[in-house]
Amino acid sequence: MTNAVLNVAVLGVLLLVCAPVLRRLRGWPVVWTVVHLLVLTLVFDTLMIEVGLYAYAPSKILGVYLWGAPIEDFAYPIAAGIGMPVLWTVLGRRRRSAEGGGSRHGASATGSAADEVDE
Repeated sequence: MTNAVLNVAVLGVLLLVCAPVLRRLRGWPVVWTVVHLLVLTLVFDTLMIEVGLYAYAPSKILGVYLWGAPIEDFAYPIAAGIGMPVLWTVLGRRRRSAEGGGSRHGASATGSAADEVDE
């Protein structure tokens, strides 16, 4: 199995699982996050490959490069840019529901957030 096939499969599953939450999130912040992560990947993966920190097996990649980074490398920032906001949203909802709908800053009805840390 090549990296491209694995990347497409993982991104497909991630999008299917995250779709219900993604629909409720604002789109532009997620898009800008992904764009910035892609630019950082372009620059730093190219540099790391250039200095020899890591290399890819030619049989596992398509051979398409963007500035020096294989195209398969760009699936990871896409997955992170989509998955992390969804995970943050889901875990935040669980925390708030476990607190009984308490305040967003972690303060309980009887004390401050600092009191909760000491407990």
